[in-house]
Amino acid sequence: MLQEGWINLNGLKIRYLESGKRNDRHILFIHGLGSSADRWANLPDALSANFHTISLDLPGFGKSDKPVKMDYTIENFRNTVADFINELAINDGKTSIVGHSLGGYIAAEVTMKNKNQIEKLVLVDSSGMLKKPTPLLEEYLQVAINPTPDKVRKVFEQMVADPTRVPSKLVESFIARINLPHAKYAFESTLENSANTQIGLERLKLIDDIPTLIIWGIEDRVIPPEHSEIFKEFIQKSHVEIIQDAGHAPFAEKPEQVCRMLLDFLT
Repeated sequence: MLQEGWINLNGLKIRYLESGKRNDRHILFIHGLGSSADRWANLPDALSANFHTISLDLPGFGKSDKPVKMDYTIENFRNTVADFINELAINDGKTSIVGHSLGGYIAAEVTMKNKNQIEKLVLVDSSGMLKKPTPLLEEYLQVAINPTPDKVRKVFEQMVADPTRVPSKLVESFIARINLPHAKYAFESTLENSANTQIGLERLKLIDDIPTLIIWGIEDRVIPPEHSEIFKEFIQKSHVEIIQDAGHAPFAEKPEQVCRMLLDFLT
């Protein structure tokens, strides 16, 4: 059963969802741009029979604080997540990180910086290799700045393999979150800082001997599936799983398949 928790990190109030026993191995889920801990739906709970699972709302997103004085850079996100890991005492070397899109970029950076704390890494349709925002990311930004149900739905339908898989609740919850104070600023600042910067191919090699699973939806129009091969080439102990009939968030379109993959890999 998911429990909501709050933690104060350097003056920032951060919300997270937690499930499973505290003394087990841990999985930390990091969401993508414009999303929240809730986006992982039942996945963390499904894995909590085997793991202690935690998913957080990054600063600027979900119900976490959204300071206008913060620079929403990958470095700041990385440091916040590293502090979060320490504060929750899941820094015992038994934590695996699952990062989606923006969350994948952050997860890779956290792993490179704190290798002794991370057991395994999962990158799901990860950013970190873009030279500039893709057309769909540009459209996503425009919609976030001026959200209407029709516009949000149109963008979300392009992010999935099958448009009928976009529930009204997803559209409504996005609009509710993006209309919170300072949420649009956080979104725009984060996109600017993440879609125009790269991890760096040589730096990827720093992940080195951390076992890494790279999952990608074959019909991802946000970040092309070819990016999976770039990550694979430069991360020594990695392999790629391509999900058929899925777009940018395969865990949402094919939850059972992705859950099995994570269970197989993380155990």
